[in-house]
Amino acid sequence: MRDVVVAGGGLAGLVAARKLAREGNNVALFEREPDVGGRVRSDRADGFTFDRGFQVLFTAYPAVRSELDLDALALRRFRPGAILARPGKRSTLADPLGDPQALTASLFNREVTLLDKLRVLALRRELGRTPHAALFDRDDATIARSVLDRGFSEKFVENFVAPFYGGITLDRSLSTSRFVFEYTFKVLAAGDIAVPAEGMGAIPAQIAAGARDAGARIETDTAVSAVEHDEDGVVVETPGESVTADAAVVATDPATAENLTGCELPNTARSCVTQYFSLPSTQDLGTDGRLLLNTVDARPNQIAPMTAVAPEYAPDGMQLLSATFLGEQEESNEELAAAVRETLASWYPENQFSNLKLLRTDRIEFAQVAQPPGFTDDRPSVGDPDGPVYLAGDYTDWSSIQGALVSGRRAARAVLQEHDGAP
Repeated sequence: MRDVVVAGGGLAGLVAARKLAREGNNVALFEREPDVGGRVRSDRADGFTFDRGFQVLFTAYPAVRSELDLDALALRRFRPGAILARPGKRSTLADPLGDPQALTASLFNREVTLLDKLRVLALRRELGRTPHAALFDRDDATIARSVLDRGFSEKFVENFVAPFYGGITLDRSLSTSRFVFEYTFKVLAAGDIAVPAEGMGAIPAQIAAGARDAGARIETDTAVSAVEHDEDGVVVETPGESVTADAAVVATDPATAENLTGCELPNTARSCVTQYFSLPSTQDLGTDGRLLLNTVDARPNQIAPMTAVAPEYAPDGMQLLSATFLGEQEESNEELAAAVRETLASWYPENQFSNLKLLRTDRIEFAQVAQPPGFTDDRPSVGDPDGPVYLAGDYTDWSSIQGALVSGRRAARAVLQEHDGAP
């Protein structure tokens, strides 16, 4: 049995701790926040569930299928596609192979061209035949350049790709790597967008429970301040104790990991602001569980009808909406809420939104690591730190739940291979 310390209780750290504990190691995980989950957390107040910003689970991520018990999460699924919204007009666009009921509405949608719809089907077939790993090996470019090079129209880019993939990458200019577009397009064609009935925080809670069942010790409200190593192992400093171990996994945010390991890590962030609103459930927005995409501008970029997907997110008689702005916002919470109210009123001129109530605002400075073309060439390795110290975090793979889960598994394997000769 080896003694291993994990610094950080986000998805990557939790997966690493669970795997190491299941392999018979003595594992202690320290998380500086009151709860585990890192960027994937949920809060509850007055019967509402608030995820930390708009977050969803792509069920066809390979690591999601291997690391999570999806049935136990009681997933609530968004309808495929989206509603394209502009002042006085809303239209549905969906993949008819994923949602045959939307065939007619999508076929007659005039926000994109017929050739665009045919090219979507062709891209679906192409990426469906391409292994996930092979997507890393293609020549890189921005999403904008890749989509236009494939023959899609500027109309398609402006009305769908910019708001939809802008929401995924927090970058409506589509300057993010083509890889992110292709990978997410592939998994969206193969699976669903979903949230657990109990909120996204149910995901780290499930992994943490598995780690504890395997014998790992998880301590919250405990920050790691130093990780030192010598020929005998590592010493991890926390406010209450110095822990001597055979190895350490640093699974914190990149800035903290830099301080703890001395490694230079990617730390250019994508930011966002997500606001949550209540609205009486009698006011039906007719989304049918689809995202509302802003085809005109990013104020906000998208609005998600959370209770149309997961009724558990709000008390009886109320619905919960989330609205996300990309990047940091200088306006006050009230000014942003006024923009949301104005946008909804323009999309639904037949409705009144005097009962739209702002409940919560999350200003998330570090929501994702920026991923420009070529970012995969400069990713740090889990074994970059000196000594028996290893990195775990989505910045070692790519910024996503998939990347976080993979990085935690990879870090645990590195510890096992180095110390136990395990495969």
